Amino acid sequence: MINKQAYSFSTMWNLRKHTRGHEMIEEILSLGFHNVELNYNVTTELLETIEPMIEKGQVNISSVHNVFPFIDDKDYDTDSVMLGFDDLDKRQRSVELLIQSIDYAHRYGAKGVVVHPGEVPFDHNIDAKLKKLWVEEGKDSRAYRGLWAEMMETRDRLAPIHVQRIQDSLEIVCDYIARKGLDIKIGIETRSRCYQIPTLQEADQIITGLNGAPVYIWYDIGHGMMMERMGLYDNAAEIQQLKDKVLGVHIHETVGLVDHWCPYVHSEDNETFDAFLEVIDSAPIKVYELRAPCTEEQIEQSYRIMTDKIAAMKKSV
Repeated sequence: MINKQAYSFSTMWNLRKHTRGHEMIEEILSLGFHNVELNYNVTTELLETIEPMIEKGQVNISSVHNVFPFIDDKDYDTDSVMLGFDDLDKRQRSVELLIQSIDYAHRYGAKGVVVHPGEVPFDHNIDAKLKKLWVEEGKDSRAYRGLWAEMMETRDRLAPIHVQRIQDSLEIVCDYIARKGLDIKIGIETRSRCYQIPTLQEADQIITGLNGAPVYIWYDIGHGMMMERMGLYDNAAEIQQLKDKVLGVHIHETVGLVDHWCPYVHSEDNETFDAFLEVIDSAPIKVYELRAPCTEEQIEQSYRIMTDKIAAMKKSV
């Protein structure tokens, strides 16, 4: 098993199969990773046996994923208006929860907090309808194009106020980081639903607006691939222009419109993912974020292919 010192691995992969945190972490360590990202489903109960491992140096925490630890409240889950809520009390609660995640990250020695900052609110999941049409009728079908235009009209009209609210909320959080003197950076993640914020350009707008605050892009590669296929933005081209603003990457590949697969292995495509190797190599935090069906053998194979390609790329420069 290769020692994967420069990379981290998310507990998303095996959290559902474990009731004791140390067993979950030990399984990840057995893959050759020493760095772990604690995702948003990690509970305080799981942390009871993970924290002693952190304290003893048995595992390094690269990042935690807001909201952390897990809270059972749909208003503040991963698909939520979050930092862009119109309701001031809910927005304040979202800010408090992010500050809690930052405090945990600091306590564990992590350098980054992954944040799903918000979305344009719809009264139904229009993204799910669009994905169904994409699969069944195609992106160029009349039904898809009609529903996409409807979604974009609402998104374009409402996104600016939510982007501004998110920026305002992050400014409060960054003031807290500065006041406490914490060595923590925030990564706002590119998302998996077309009505969610941010696109890459929205992320750039928020970062620029915060003028030097510790807010960066958390570039989720598979999500970006999905959004490009659906027509939201030019993922592979735009990220090249913004790679200097990337704090971390979630490494996984989207096959069709299904994400969190092992790059190169599940798609059986040896070329498309190459577009992201430079961004992965330059990102300060590199996290594999895979779904549970990915086997140890597939993870190892994917890692070897990807890192061999990165090594060859750097040698040719």
